[in-house]
Formats: sequence, C-alpha cells, structure tokens
Amino acid sequence: MGTTYLLVDGENIDATLGASVLGRRPAPEERPRWDRVREFAEQVWGQPVKPLFFLNASNGTMPMPFVQALLAMDYRPIPLAGTATEKVVDIGIQRMLAAIEEREGDVLLASHDGDFIPEVQRLVGAGRRVGVIGLREFVNAGFIEIDGVEVHDLELEVKAFTVALPRVRIIPLTEFDPTAYL
Repeated sequence: MGTTYLLVDGENIDATLGASVLGRRPAPEERPRWDRVREFAEQVWGQPVKPLFFLNASNGTMPMPFVQALLAMDYRPIPLAGTATEKVVDIGIQRMLAAIEEREGDVLLASHDGDFIPEVQRLVGAGRRVGVIGLREFVNAGFIEIDGVEVHDLELEVKAFTVALPRVRIIPLTEFDPTAYL
C-alpha cells in the first residue's frame, strides 16, 4: 500500500475564499474543516495519508492556536520563513513536490495556484496519481489540462465546510436542484 501526500497551501485557499468568494476575510465558520480534508484524502485512493500544512512564518511568529489544532488533527505544520520578496509557501511546496518525485507516493494538492504545474506534470508523467483540491471554478486551468490530474471540489466533493458558500459556479444539469433556488 502506498502513501498519499496531502500538501495544503492554506494561504492560497484562504485568499481565494476571502477575495474571490466572500469579498472579505473569512469568518471562522467559513473556513475549511481540515480534518474533513484529511479524511477525504484517506478515502480517495484508500491509502494512508501524510498531511502537510505549509505556513508563512516570515514575520517571525506562528499562529500557535492554529498550529496546535493542526497537530491535533494529525497534520504536520511546516512553518517557513524567508524574505519579503519570497513566496515561501510556494517555494516550500515546490521543493516538497520535487522530493516526492524521488520517493513512492501519490499527491493531493490543496491549492488553486498554477505555480505548481511543472512539478505536477512531472509527477503525472512518472505515473503518480495526482489530485488538486480547491474550489473548482478557481483551480488554475493548467491543472485541468494535465491528462490524469483529478480535481476535487473542496465544498461539494470534499465537504470541507459547515456552511454553504455563496458561490456562483457552473452547475452540471445532472446536479441541478431547482428547489435550492426557491
């Protein structure tokens, strides 16, 4: 049995929720339930998961209550620091994806960010299972164009939220429920 590496770009997920969906900083109840994301990752390919949550700690501090909550959910927080011009979370995830290329394992990447497309292409080309978790309408189209990459909707498929998000998205006719709009 293999391993699924769950790599979470929390900054990107939070920024997309705030800027593109809510138009403001998400309230606590509007943020993903990361334990649900981990549980989904365990179920999707039926193998053990190593959940890694990347944090920007460039300001010299860590959000300790959140770090403790991640630890309680069996995540491994990876707080990275760098200069003001470095995208430390992106660089950390890119390095982690490159390191996974040298080992056995599959990847679920929770991010909308296209900065990871080259690494994802290499993993898929090497025969790895790779999935992207995010709000489908905001997932970088480059991921969707890679044959073999699975895209899992954070709200609808992963069921990571306890409240419905005010999303405007394309609804496949097979999923359309008119009573939801009455």
